[in-house]
Amino acid sequence: MAAGEPGAVQDGSSKGGLRAALGGLTTRGRSFLAAGVAAAVCAYVLGQADLLRVGLLLAVLPLVCVIVLYRTRYRVTGTRRLSPSRVPAGSEARVHLRMDNVSRLPTGLLMLQDRVPYVLGPRPRFVLDRVEAGGRREVSYRVRSDLRGRYPLGPLQLRLSDPFGMCELTRSFSAYDTLVVIPRTVPLPALRLAGEASGYGDGRQRSLALAGEDDIIPRGYRHGDDLRRVHWRSTARYGELMVRREEQPQRARCTVLLDTRQVGYAGAGPDSAFEWAVSGAASALVHMLERGFAVRLLTDDGNAVPGDGSDGFAGSTQESADSAGLMLDTLAVVGHSDGGGLSRAHDVLRGSNEGLLIAFFGDLDEEQTSVAARMRQRTGAAVAFVLDSARWSGGPDPSAVGAVPAEKRLRQLREAGWVVVPVESGADLPALWQLAGQMRADTQSAGNGGSTGFPGGWS
Repeated sequence: MAAGEPGAVQDGSSKGGLRAALGGLTTRGRSFLAAGVAAAVCAYVLGQADLLRVGLLLAVLPLVCVIVLYRTRYRVTGTRRLSPSRVPAGSEARVHLRMDNVSRLPTGLLMLQDRVPYVLGPRPRFVLDRVEAGGRREVSYRVRSDLRGRYPLGPLQLRLSDPFGMCELTRSFSAYDTLVVIPRTVPLPALRLAGEASGYGDGRQRSLALAGEDDIIPRGYRHGDDLRRVHWRSTARYGELMVRREEQPQRARCTVLLDTRQVGYAGAGPDSAFEWAVSGAASALVHMLERGFAVRLLTDDGNAVPGDGSDGFAGSTQESADSAGLMLDTLAVVGHSDGGGLSRAHDVLRGSNEGLLIAFFGDLDEEQTSVAARMRQRTGAAVAFVLDSARWSGGPDPSAVGAVPAEKRLRQLREAGWVVVPVESGADLPALWQLAGQMRADTQSAGNGGSTGFPGGWS
């Protein structure tokens, strides 16, 4: 069921009809029916009319219960509501169920059962007492998952029972909801880029809309405009009040690159290197959006999220929340790529106007290290968090399987202009984030501040 939308109970059997309803007779109902038939046969053989009436009563009672229950099967509606519908891994969500009896007859004993994936916990079951005509009952349960993903909830199953316990029918609602478990995110230390105008946010820059008096592009006066901005020459020319355009705020850009190649990571599970990288990418994009940047998520296979808007970046501030949700939903289900390498992501980065690049890399062989080094030329600044599978899984040195030794690949990236931070098992991302700022400060003090890292440093 869509959250908050009612749905009617529908027959869960493909055969349907009274035949399926007769199959719902309980042991008590079958016993009554068998006793009634036996009494009727004995009454016929013995010629006892009173016994025949008793037999008919015993046989008809369960049949009447079946008919009544069958005819009222569509008179129960229900809703499901998730609170919230998107949760970080390891957090709980509450599912609220509401059943409404829209018939004119009271129900018997009801048993609710909601289908949930095993990873979310045990299947919830509820027993509801008699629901009066026009009445409702509300119940709730909690779900929790340590694994990110999209998990269907439902359909809800309802077992109907008559007041005499003669018949039980299982029906199902037709719709279901989806719980989105996004990667865990952690707050990161604030950073500030040089050259930003105060009052416009850390991720905003200003560009002049006019270069001189002759290049003024005025616009019509709007209520609330400062009269000191009125451009009298244009006002005289157009015959209406015209004002000078102010400097236009521009949002600085940031691309968060996630390396999803399966060969770049070893191990699986919530504590694996790949899950750390996914969580790190989610934390970085949320942090940069909060700082006022226009952000996009880019994977090694060249897919960028969001795909709409200006050059695929998150649009205006009003769209940032939707863009963040879209990128987090993408990270909730992201998996390993086909191992085609980083070249497709390199092609998406078109030039230095791409702004800031934050990358989360797995193991890199010689070819992929060279591609990553060339990415730096297409961005204004770049920082890389490089995960070493050998240190995460405790396996053999990656150089034994054809990868570039850790120190060599890190040096090659630094020489290309990256701020490189090696990541070991269980590393704390905020501490590494702060370490990147310290590395930048050390580079500036050494006189190489213009070649790597973030312009202006971190704070």
